[in-house]
This record gives sequence, structure tokens and C-alpha cells, in this order.
Amino acid sequence: MINYWWVTRPKRKLNSIPEVLAVFAGVSLNQRWNGSRNIQRSYEDALEQAGLKRVGLRRDQSGSGGRTYAAWLSSLGLIFSQESTGYIYLTLAGEAIIDGASPVDVLKAQVLKYQFPSAFSIGRSVNVNRRFKVHPFRFLLRLLMDDRIEYLTQDEIAKVCIVDAENESERCYETVVEKILDYREYGDAALDKNFFEKYGPSKGTVNSDHPYSHLQDCANTFINWIEYTQLAVRDDHGWLKVPEGKYDEVRTILAANSSFVDRPEDQEYFQRKYGLDPKHQKDTRNLEQTKTITAEMIDTMKVQNAYIRLSLNTPITQITTDLINEIAGMVNVSIDQVSDVLMKTYPHGSVGSFLTHYYEMSIAGTKYAVEFEKATTDLFDKVFHYNAIHLGQTGSKSAPDILLISDDAKYQAVIDNKAYREYSIIGDHHNRMVHNYLEKINTYSNCAYPIGFFAYVAGGFGKTIDKQIDSEVVESGVPGAGITASNFIKLVDNQTSGVKNYTHQDLLRIFGCDRQIRMSDF
Repeated sequence: MINYWWVTRPKRKLNSIPEVLAVFAGVSLNQRWNGSRNIQRSYEDALEQAGLKRVGLRRDQSGSGGRTYAAWLSSLGLIFSQESTGYIYLTLAGEAIIDGASPVDVLKAQVLKYQFPSAFSIGRSVNVNRRFKVHPFRFLLRLLMDDRIEYLTQDEIAKVCIVDAENESERCYETVVEKILDYREYGDAALDKNFFEKYGPSKGTVNSDHPYSHLQDCANTFINWIEYTQLAVRDDHGWLKVPEGKYDEVRTILAANSSFVDRPEDQEYFQRKYGLDPKHQKDTRNLEQTKTITAEMIDTMKVQNAYIRLSLNTPITQITTDLINEIAGMVNVSIDQVSDVLMKTYPHGSVGSFLTHYYEMSIAGTKYAVEFEKATTDLFDKVFHYNAIHLGQTGSKSAPDILLISDDAKYQAVIDNKAYREYSIIGDHHNRMVHNYLEKINTYSNCAYPIGFFAYVAGGFGKTIDKQIDSEVVESGVPGAGITASNFIKLVDNQTSGVKNYTHQDLLRIFGCDRQIRMSDF
């Protein structure tokens, strides 16, 4: 029995879930999974061919690798096995991802609903202690919003939260807060004397060189999952925090009902209830009416699989001839059928899938800095319909990363991307924006329109960003702003989902607020 929070982790991050799910759908849906070694091996092979699982020598030919990835999908409420037939189906949350819904929106809901006990956690091969009755990620968010705590280290999650946060009572919560504060003062000396007797690894053997490694691995995975939701992020110290711009959203989440899904021992009932996507309150599907898999349905799944893989790496706002031809070449399906599937399933594209990768780039530092710039350029171009020009690849300090030109509203704008978790305008960055990018715009732009605004797009900002932006506005005489990647994603989502229809004049107002842009601004 596992006596601490535990999640399966064939991969520690959730980024690849849409691809892993799409491959699973193409191989396993409407077929018996349990005991079907051929299906399990086929899934493992397909994951390796897609580059989602490392190819290596297998100890056996039982398909255990495929089962591990299927368990991952099941643990997040994306698939389930029908009790009467043993056939595998997608939950509504799984269907939503396959049908092009934003993976972040769907998986955020699943992560926040994640609970102990669950159909997965009480399974024979997992068996997390039934003393835990808790929504772990909500518990972590509550701690992060507590003025006494404010942040969590991986050590604190590993040695306190995942072993002591067993329920959501006030008594338990206050005990965890007290233990975290004690740990900050006394370190490992604050832990129970019989800590390893109670919380040792499930196999019973403690690694003397790295005695906490099993707990650290779990804690790291919990951090990665909550970062995927964009509700919390590690700062430059590696401490997990809720960004200031997310305070209102997290407060709303914590104020909402956090009831538990009941009957975890009834796998189908539990999974269908846990696996509701944000647009549904009940799963009313009659699975008995589901048709037998046909060759046409298999081809459809292949097309959806290929589309999802592309959509995660580039913003797709419409179905074009080039896209149809590219996917037809990837999956060896007729152009007419590819066109029919794409136009029916993704008539307006699905920018939301790409935004998952976009957020990751925004906090990755220099590793993906140029890709982050190019992605921002694409979003301003394809979503907001500016003439967006990427200048960042020149490496010149005299030109910004992106130049925007609006023929509709007759202005141009300057965008500087910063792939930082907490960006501040320090050093010569102020002078570069004011005296190079704005004052000397005619050295890199042939446009005669006036400058409408300048803006920074970053993973996050430091606490003094408003004052720093205002200082540049005062000196340059040009309106400006900063926007976090997560808020820019929301802006994009509003536009692509039809919630809003921002004109270039609207965006001039939003990006001309002379401070960091908040969600209430748009």
C-alpha cells in the first residue's frame, strides 16, 4: 500500500497527453483492452513510432509499456472500460481533446477534480492508502494563497504535503500549515521520528543515498501538473507560487464547490462522472448504440491523430488546402476524406492546442526564445490579422522582436518577447526600448504610420513592472503595456472562440493601458 499522494508518470509533464490520447484512440477504441496483449503491444508500438515513447529493448512482449500510458490516461479521467463488454471508450473530457478543445482548459478541470480515492488510486496495482480523501491540487492552491505560506518548495511538498494532507478538514489543513512552517525553521529535524517507517517507498526499501527520492519524484510531478494548468509556476528560486495575475481565478476556484465523485470502486460509473469536460454536467451517452469500428472510422482517427500533432506545434485558425494535403501525405488517406474529417471536426481550426506549447515556451528562458518570438508573431498575424513581422532572428539590439502594422487602424506597434518567469525591465532594457525601438523606429520600419503602442509579452513579470512600464511611457511619449503569456492566451482564446471580436482599435486601447494588462482589461 502506498501511504502518500501518488500519481503515475510515464512522462512527468502533461504536454503530450493530447498526442498520447490520439494514438490510443487510433489503436484501442471500442476494443477489449484488459487481457488483450495484441492491442496493448500495438499501442506501445504506435507510441514508439510517434516518438512519444522511447524505443528500447523490452523485457517481455506483454505490452506493459502500453498499459502504463493507458493507466496515465485513465488516471486523468480520459478513458474508461465499459463494465458489460470490456470495451474501451473515451470519456467526454477525452472526446473534447480529440475534437479540438483547448487541452489546457480540459486538463485543468481534470487536474483540479483529481481526487483520492479514485478508481485509479484504489486499483490493485496502485493501492493508495484509503486514509486520503482529498483533492490534492486544490489543497496545494489553498496553501499557496495562504499569507502564512505564499510559496511551496519541492521539499515541502515531498516531505509534508503529500504525506500529511490526508483530508480537507480545517484541523488537517492547519496541521499541514504548522508542519510546513516548522520544516522551514528546522528542516528534516522537524519530521516524524518514524518518517520512513510510515512513508517509505511502496516496495519497502529506502535508498540510503537518496532516501527521499520516491517522495521527491512524486512532488516534482505534482508541480509539473499544476504548472500545466497555468495557475501556479516556479519562480527563479524554484519555489511554486500563484502569479499575481492569477489570484482572482484561484480565489474563484477555491470558493467553488469541491465535492467528491463517489463510488470509486465502480470504475465505469466513476470515470464517466469524473471525466466530464467543462461543457457537460452529465454523461448521457448510450454506449450500446456505438457502431462497430469500420475502416472509415480508423482512417478518421488517423486524420485526427495527425491533426492533433500538427496543432500542438503551430496555430491552426482555418482548414486550408495546404493543411489537407500535408495530413493526407502523413496518413495515406485520400484528400477528399481528409478534407471531410477536418471540415467536420475542426471547421475553425483549434488554436487552443498550440497555446499549451506557447505557454511552455514563455517560461523556458533562452532555450526556446526565438520560437517564442515566432509563435507570438504568428498569433498576432493569424488571430488578430496584423501585418506581423518577426525581426528577432537578426540578433540586432536596434530592432525589437516583432513589428506590427495595422492598415485598418493606421498605426504600427512594437512587441518585445521575454521568455522569463518573472521579467523586470532592468539594465539597458529601458534605454533599448525607448531610444532604439521607439525613437529610431524608422531604421527598421518603412511604415509611415505613428506608433500606437509598445508591449512586452512574457511568461510573468516582477512586482515593479507597472512602474517600469510607466517610466518608459513618460520618457517616450508612447503608450505601452506588459502582458503575461497566460493572459495573452486568454485574449487569443476570446478571439478564436467568438467570445469577443477585437478590432485593431480595441487592441490599441488594451495595449495602451501603460501598465501590466489584467484580464479585466479585455
